[in-house]
Amino acid sequence: MVSSARSRPSAPEIITSGTTLREVSLVPEIRLYQATEPMSLWQQTEQATGRTGLDPPFWAFAWAGGQALARYLLDHPETAAGRKTVDIASGSGLVAIAAARAGAAAVTAYDIDPLAAAAIALNADANGARVRAACADVLAADAAFPDADLVLVADAFYERELAVRVLRFLDQARARGCTVLAGDFGRAYLPRARLRPLAGYDVPGLGALEDRDVKHTTIWTLNDDGELWSVRVHRCP
Repeated sequence: MVSSARSRPSAPEIITSGTTLREVSLVPEIRLYQATEPMSLWQQTEQATGRTGLDPPFWAFAWAGGQALARYLLDHPETAAGRKTVDIASGSGLVAIAAARAGAAAVTAYDIDPLAAAAIALNADANGARVRAACADVLAADAAFPDADLVLVADAFYERELAVRVLRFLDQARARGCTVLAGDFGRAYLPRARLRPLAGYDVPGLGALEDRDVKHTTIWTLNDDGELWSVRVHRCP
């Protein structure tokens, strides 16, 4: 007897049916499967999976911090070249892909959302980048610290609890000798007192996601000496 129940679409099918593969505004060297509007994709994803209460589809958008950090890595490939790199709260995998394109020895992109992990794999393949997508909570207190010497994070300071966990992980990374880079335009829980700026970018095309279309976004690293640092601003033509 053949079941009449419809089979659920696979993660790659959900991703490709709700998005379009296109260039990233600030990083046109990289193409991602991107959606145009978050709420409709969120509803479509819940319908496709038959589940409610799913995480928002952060993986379907190129957020400001990720774009700026990806641009920084491609503009300064020596930052990632030859390094074992970890990208946490990776979302679409944009930053991880940029690190791979910049010559990182190995790149692992972590996200707790299974759809994000699938999107990272699809996006990496679309760009010919070697990135391992890991669906795991690398920020968990009992998680083993990954083998890395470069740790990247973007757009992760929008919730208090998440910000605390991310900063704790970055402190651990720094204590182990890792270079730490973060991309963020100044979200609510960005720990400015613990960070120093390295560069700034005006990221365009964010009208559907943020309060304005262009967001000035900074590349940060952990502050270890309390000195004031100047910021190089990169403006789009």
